[in-house]
Amino acid sequence: MEHNINNLLLYTMEATDGLIGDVKDFYFDDKTWHVRYLIIKTGGWLSGREVLISPVALLNEKWRNGVFPVSLTKKQVNNSPDIDTDKPVSRQQESALYDHYAWEGYWFSGYYPGGYLGVSTPFPSIDQKVWIPADEDTKTEGDTHLRSTATITGYHIHATDAEIGHVIDFIIDDETWQIKFIVVDTHNWFGGKKVLIPTGLVKKIEWADAKVYLEIDTATVEKCEPFIEADYTKWQIATP
Repeated sequence: MEHNINNLLLYTMEATDGLIGDVKDFYFDDKTWHVRYLIIKTGGWLSGREVLISPVALLNEKWRNGVFPVSLTKKQVNNSPDIDTDKPVSRQQESALYDHYAWEGYWFSGYYPGGYLGVSTPFPSIDQKVWIPADEDTKTEGDTHLRSTATITGYHIHATDAEIGHVIDFIIDDETWQIKFIVVDTHNWFGGKKVLIPTGLVKKIEWADAKVYLEIDTATVEKCEPFIEADYTKWQIATP
């Protein structure tokens, strides 16, 4: 099932023995577009500390009514490695985090943490290109290609022939945790329509300039599927 990130930012995370905190952000790999971590701002029980939780801990079948249940205890979260989420996360820090929770690292060949109760799922078969870095296991400390969805929100979108708008949201697959589309507000182009751009059509992201460059022109963008938010929020309604 697909979900938009903005609505997931309204969620809280719940351990097996109580609430952990609120979802603040998502870290994704800028090479493969897979979400690697949810950033959780804890409540008063941890003095508002921010912690990283891998999607592998989520109990996917219970996603309802604004709560992410996880197969963790509050003690496990409390004792997890302290990582400054305002700075680049190194592979060494990730390894310490995965060792603490006894998760298998996603950087091992063929593995990605997502799916039911920690069972790995294959890379998704979607009609788009996926960049898998050749140097995945040789990255330098502090350079793991982890990027924040909150940071890229608002970046200007450039087609091959013109600027067409800015990023306002993302669509993810809840089984593979890959970002499949970026949601673009086209401003005055096409009557301000919001469209879904497959991430495979992103040529590059200029992080310093806050710009996203596409491999398609404006005429192709106009033909992209429109974003209808109600299609991604109806599943959140409680069932009697």
